[in-house]
Amino acid sequence: MPTSSQWLNDEQTPFLLIDEVRFARNVGRLATRINQLGCQLRPHLKTLRSVDAAKYILPNFHAPATVSTLAEAEAFAQAGCTDLLYAVGIVPAKLARVAELIHSGVKLHILLDTEAQAQAVIDYQKHHNVPFSVFIEIDCDDHRGGLAPQDPQILAIAQLLHDNQVALTGLMTHSGGSYSAQTSDEIRQAAEQECHAVKIAAQQLKAQGLTCPVLSVGSTPTAHFAEDLDGITEVRAGVYTTFDLVMYNLGVCQLNDIAMHVVTAVIGHNAAKNWLLVDAGWMALSRDRGTAKQHCDYGYGLVCDDMGQPLSGCHVTQVNQEHGVIELPDHLTVSQFPVGTQLRILPNHACATAAMHQSYTVLKADGSKAVWPRILGW
Repeated sequence: MPTSSQWLNDEQTPFLLIDEVRFARNVGRLATRINQLGCQLRPHLKTLRSVDAAKYILPNFHAPATVSTLAEAEAFAQAGCTDLLYAVGIVPAKLARVAELIHSGVKLHILLDTEAQAQAVIDYQKHHNVPFSVFIEIDCDDHRGGLAPQDPQILAIAQLLHDNQVALTGLMTHSGGSYSAQTSDEIRQAAEQECHAVKIAAQQLKAQGLTCPVLSVGSTPTAHFAEDLDGITEVRAGVYTTFDLVMYNLGVCQLNDIAMHVVTAVIGHNAAKNWLLVDAGWMALSRDRGTAKQHCDYGYGLVCDDMGQPLSGCHVTQVNQEHGVIELPDHLTVSQFPVGTQLRILPNHACATAAMHQSYTVLKADGSKAVWPRILGW
């Protein structure tokens, strides 16, 4: 990170710090890559959920974007975004909020994978005259939800929508299994697999004369390792803007690409155990242990000095609500870290850590400070 400005030392800890230089570099890196592969990027805005961050991520607010909550959709729509994919399965109780956004002029796409959801959308459209746009979720790796690429339910849902004049805009899949990859080759295979899955599903529809113009794939790992996006309309990714230790362990980024730190202060010592106590507990770091099953377990985060340089072998090993415990390795002692010393923690999972903060402190390229509010709620 750039040389610390004095204001950093005066900030009340804990706080979440975004490095503008790294953040902008990460955004540009993936945008260039996907463009070179002849595809369109539909960034997922869920990691930071911030209008200020979106100004860096999107080329303009008419560009396609992805959200994970209707609160995000409403806030980004108010800011001027006009093309949003709500990439979480729809339920009937949320259709009124979706309809309100559509009537305001936003192209808001919804996601489903059952005939019951499709019927609810059809019924609401008939009664309220709302031109819904639907994506069907495809399961490419048995990671979570969606329909297998050759499941006959895909055709049944598509036909039901078509027969009732509801627009089937796209097929969407997410390679969540790529987060469990052990090698770069496995991530490349996951990228091929997710593309293949939506293409197979689309062929099933085409054979029955049903159109589906958008094929949407994506995860941060596969977006960085995909080699052939022929026939794919768009790629989605989210955590790439800041990266985190899970992505580092996967080989998707380097430590100096991670643009997010939680800044904390030493609040006490347990000299007998060679422990530091800091004021960043799970309320600041989250309880996410995403690296626990990877080749290197960073506990609740990798500890860095006040300039962001990693301290070898130094992790947050325990967390309570407002306390973190750092069990120092043998080459470090508590006397080297007086009470009040600032440290920075690299997060396991940027999305989870960001969710613990109502706003982010931004270290700008010129050393000055900005504050980005976070969109809260669902």
